[in-house]
Amino acid sequence: MKIHRLPALSDNYVFLLHDPRHQIAAVVDPAEATPVLTQLQALSAQLVAIFNTHHHGDHVGGNARLLHHFPEAIVHGGAVDRGRIPGQQVFLQEGDQIQFGDRHAQVFFVPGHTRAHIAYYFPPHREAETGELFCGDTIFAGGCGRLFEGTPHQMVDSLTKLRNLPDQTRVWCAHEYTLKNLQFALSVDPDNPQLHQRYQRVTQMRQRSESTVPSLLGEEKQTNPFLRWDQPTLQHRVKSMDPIQTFARLRGMKDQF
Repeated sequence: MKIHRLPALSDNYVFLLHDPRHQIAAVVDPAEATPVLTQLQALSAQLVAIFNTHHHGDHVGGNARLLHHFPEAIVHGGAVDRGRIPGQQVFLQEGDQIQFGDRHAQVFFVPGHTRAHIAYYFPPHREAETGELFCGDTIFAGGCGRLFEGTPHQMVDSLTKLRNLPDQTRVWCAHEYTLKNLQFALSVDPDNPQLHQRYQRVTQMRQRSESTVPSLLGEEKQTNPFLRWDQPTLQHRVKSMDPIQTFARLRGMKDQF
């Protein structure tokens, strides 16, 4: 399975999964159809599946047009999103599995950003490979999604599920928010040397207009404050020893940053 990262809209990423042996493709969160159709044409590949993480327009905006060109493609989304995702035919729950080519992905129910958000995790296919996590707007590189429909408790539960995946997992988040996320992270975790190193590297990458996605989950665990709600330094910063309250206060501070 080869993964093509396609920029879309102002700061979105769409991910096209390509099985070159069978010349089939699947797309994760098509914000718009044009970059997907262009890449499919370049690959001479047939779109067989759409994997949506949640219902927001910048994640499902390309569904209808893609289905017009590939009417046999199967649209997947969370069961709780029934009626909110254009063309949805498969309604997924925690623990379900989906297949693309010879790869299988585990479905995680990760409410918080929305009440119905799901994520797709492809474990390593071979020992030397990385796992692939398509997490929509739940984890961002250096951050996490806003809580539009969920609670801090739900989001911590959701992030805990994803945080428990192997460090070598690649995190394919849906937006290029990394630099600003790390600027906020430094404001609440200024004594973190790994965070300073990451910020310098990301700054240089963005100056060269390079993408910062995917990131590695192991680095997120070290530098992303929204995966570190149980760290004493951050709890001290927000004046709370309670993990849920620590997360909630960090998220509130980020909303105002």
